[in-house]
Amino acid sequence: MTRLVLVRHGETEWNSDAVYRGRADVELSAVGKQQANSLARRFVGRDVAFIGSGPLARARDTAQAIAESTRVELHIVEELNDLDCGDWQGLSDTLVKERYPELRRQWHVAPHTVTLPGGESLADVESRVVTFLENIRNVEGSVLLVSHRVVLKVMACRLLGLDNSHFWDIQIDLAGITEFNCSAARTVLVRHNDVSHLSQTGSTVVADF
Repeated sequence: MTRLVLVRHGETEWNSDAVYRGRADVELSAVGKQQANSLARRFVGRDVAFIGSGPLARARDTAQAIAESTRVELHIVEELNDLDCGDWQGLSDTLVKERYPELRRQWHVAPHTVTLPGGESLADVESRVVTFLENIRNVEGSVLLVSHRVVLKVMACRLLGLDNSHFWDIQIDLAGITEFNCSAARTVLVRHNDVSHLSQTGSTVVADF
């Protein structure tokens, strides 16, 4: 059986300022580094068979802290890269609301129907993670994947048998942990969006962004 552990990266200043990140290589903030260290402590002594991370610094540095605490090699997985936000990348949510009012409304009402201008759709994200997910299910033991909000939500939907219209029905906070037990027979959600390890970091839960 595979214990699939999905971890969202720590905070960046673009998270706290509600700026669309996409493929911009934004580094962890001071709070984000504390969150990464809290995650690392959370996994000390846990038997981890594989650690994979998206290539961007905010995911990679979060995963590296966990890799060091577990003494497990970190693998960079391109399929775990963040949603390509295209023309929205680097814009605040306020600016997006002003410049793309109808598309932003559609993104919040029917996200599965939206392709971000110059960027990706949720279906694009799903298509690049589905094969990786199927392959990783064959690993015996705990598989820890560090990635981004959109990617992890799409993965969670897929694992739960939901389509991407349910994107907003799942919340995954910064440095949150979600776990599934995956067997040939079924996939069982056993923990979702656990942020109890952040109680000492002074972190506050940011709206789903």
